[in-house]
Amino acid sequence: MAYKVLVVDDEVNIRRLVEVTLLTEGYIVDKAVDGVDALEKIKADKPDLIILDVMMPRKDGFETLKELMENPQTVDIPVIMLTAKAQDVDIFKGWASGVSAYLTKPFNPKELKTFAERVIQGANNPAYDTMEEIYDV
Repeated sequence: MAYKVLVVDDEVNIRRLVEVTLLTEGYIVDKAVDGVDALEKIKADKPDLIILDVMMPRKDGFETLKELMENPQTVDIPVIMLTAKAQDVDIFKGWASGVSAYLTKPFNPKELKTFAERVIQGANNPAYDTMEEIYDV
């Protein structure tokens, strides 16, 4: 089964690099230019993973992530934040907002492939569905 990934970035070169990187691994890749575009595409066709930039026009990555986390239909979609925002405060904000991984630009395409694979595997691991039983919470 090929997983669907939505790449959200206002920079065409970054979108293309991420797309080519993931296509070589067999992913189905769709692209969005900002958060508004991304939310429309997610509503039409829910992806298995979102790779999200922070600094974009109309709706930035943190605003987009907040909407995703507040919506019961999208809260379970894993998000990798891929951004030039590399300050500790930004990284912490990403983790605190619910991202599955936080990568900074410039990035290594091999690292992105590894993170995408691990995040998708974690999201589709049935063990995560039974964590409450394991820890008796």
